[in-house]
Amino acid sequence: MSNEQQKLEVYSTHSILFQYGKQPEKFVEGNPSANAKLRLQRIQDGLEAGYLTNLIHSCQDHTAATESLDPRYAELLSGLVDSVTSEVGRALVGLTILQLCVKGIVPEQSIRLHKAGGTGNNFSWAEGVPMRVLDRNYITPILREFNLLKLNVDGFMMTRSLAENYPYSKLYKAAIRGARTEWMEIVDLVEIGLIKPDVALRHLMGLLLNRSEKFNISAKNAIKNVRGCLSKIMDMKDAIRFIRTFVDNSPYSARVFEISLHAMFQVLAQQKVFGGTLKPLCQMRSANKKHGNIGDIEIIKKVGGLEIIEAWDAKYGKPYLRDELDEMNEKLDDHSETEVVGFVVDSSPNKKDEIQARANEIEQLHDVKVYIHSFDEWVRFQMMRVTGISDSDLGKQWVLAFSESLCQMRRDLAPIDEPADAWVTALADHAQGWL
Repeated sequence: MSNEQQKLEVYSTHSILFQYGKQPEKFVEGNPSANAKLRLQRIQDGLEAGYLTNLIHSCQDHTAATESLDPRYAELLSGLVDSVTSEVGRALVGLTILQLCVKGIVPEQSIRLHKAGGTGNNFSWAEGVPMRVLDRNYITPILREFNLLKLNVDGFMMTRSLAENYPYSKLYKAAIRGARTEWMEIVDLVEIGLIKPDVALRHLMGLLLNRSEKFNISAKNAIKNVRGCLSKIMDMKDAIRFIRTFVDNSPYSARVFEISLHAMFQVLAQQKVFGGTLKPLCQMRSANKKHGNIGDIEIIKKVGGLEIIEAWDAKYGKPYLRDELDEMNEKLDDHSETEVVGFVVDSSPNKKDEIQARANEIEQLHDVKVYIHSFDEWVRFQMMRVTGISDSDLGKQWVLAFSESLCQMRRDLAPIDEPADAWVTALADHAQGWL
């Protein structure tokens, strides 16, 4: 919604925000109401109980819920984090974390109202919360403890531009440095219920964990070890063994398996074997009809396009694919242009007669070639596309592409937004064992 379609009316005792064609929001000034005090107590109790700390730990341990965030909203969060430099952007990221915590603990609390409890001539919203106090006591200390954001000990809410006596909206007039547009869009989307605060917060934590100083040190160490062991990759069998053993022993093996397949296609794309463009790696669990995907790894006709030439779905620990074939059939209803689809199973796929019959039926219905491969079969199948490069060099390039993807060094093609720190630490140890 454009700013021209929004309006903020300011009166001596209250303000009214008009936007999105919804019921206007009225914000009354004054001392905190009884309900506001109760909400604040619930927020403080939740933060005291470790709401943010526990969420960060669950992200680090890969035990967080893996519900996918709409790519449009994920892009807003990425823009927010990407705007951080040594000079600007940190306060807005910290504020967004605080707002998502507040909304996650007490959904009915407005995150537009950042002042409460004023006395005398100090300003206060009757239904607001004292965000400066919450920041100083609960948010900044945790972000500093985990080294996720370089913040002054007094907190990000000491920034004067965030303390104006107006509700947070796209009409907030203070001069804010950083990703102002993304932040304001996030606030609006959370308030109207289009972004789930806990899902967004986990996504945001993943972005910060993958950009922390600790992560960068671990990533550089892992790549150093990987490069050191590349001389021992004598053929594709060695590369498969390197990747397979790592995948099998990694936290959340299914996702790492997807990344390994995409990394192979990154190498093939460099060899220019495709008649289209390799699509960047999707978010975890976003390969579904809602997002227009067919598989985890896709070749599309042109950058940013929706026409899919070829698609492969990674299936770790799922050798029986009858349900997956039925789902693929439904997806192909929307993609008559697709020429090749397939499944890649980490072990030996079940190819009993009913599976083969269903695959053949889908081929006839959609004029598409359907493949079901084991991991080793799929690698050999892809190798046949390449000429002019030895198996050894192809294997080394694959191992390096896989490792650099995990280490956040190929974000143009592998924007991995869930926390990858555990994978990177394990990768360094895995490569060290090959030296």
